[in-house]
Amino acid sequence: MGEISQILSETIVAVRGGGDLATGVIQKLHHAGFKVIVLETAKPLAIRRTVALCNAVFQKEQQVEDLNAVLVNSIEECADCWSKKWLPVLIDEHATCLPLLQPLVLVDAILAKRNIGTQKTMAPITIALGPGFSAPEDVDVVIETMRGHHLGRLYSDGSALANTGIPGEIGGKSAERVIHSPASGQVRHVKDIGAVVQKGELLFYVADQPVYSPLDGVLRGLISDQVECTKGLKCADVDPRSAEEVDYRTISDKARALGGAVLEAVFLVGRQKGLF
Repeated sequence: MGEISQILSETIVAVRGGGDLATGVIQKLHHAGFKVIVLETAKPLAIRRTVALCNAVFQKEQQVEDLNAVLVNSIEECADCWSKKWLPVLIDEHATCLPLLQPLVLVDAILAKRNIGTQKTMAPITIALGPGFSAPEDVDVVIETMRGHHLGRLYSDGSALANTGIPGEIGGKSAERVIHSPASGQVRHVKDIGAVVQKGELLFYVADQPVYSPLDGVLRGLISDQVECTKGLKCADVDPRSAEEVDYRTISDKARALGGAVLEAVFLVGRQKGLF
């Protein structure tokens, strides 16, 4: 067991994306003992910021459950983070640090519904979440992200189910609970994540346009006020359930399931390639 722990503690895993689903993946990898680094954009668009490590880009630090993420300026700062059991978050949208970092594993957890630059040549083990990727052409393994019977399924030959564009149902509501920006411009908050809101209540502004709650519920997600939205961008989410039923501070069941799937894929491919 000691030998295995040492191997994992010396193994670097780079995760592209630090949104709420990626955070569930990062937690599983961190708990397993890997050295995880999160690669993000300069303006992350995550709306469930209370459970998204990418929020460290704006706040410099972010805690989600037992995870502590810290914004770093270079990969040279990672060693100090890892020694303290912290997770370094580096602004590196195009993953240009990889040749120097030399991770054993690369996970694309951007969830962009398309491949925006991940290739098998980037690391010995490559894994991608959701539609837009094909295994084994783009990556070693693609992981299903659609809720239902196949959530977390590993595809070593094929692709995840196509994006339907329809959000998962919560409390009997689907598309109507998600808010898209009515205009392009700077976001200005009126309510905070976790607020109990009523249908028609003012939530935030985009530029000078007010945005109202589409239903009664809990404001579960809201894009950072340091982001400039484009018209049509997903920017908020109202959960129609009661405040007692909504947990906006801990990692979701879906994120945990995807984390387990990624961990399985790492060891499956690693064993197949003789890396573990």
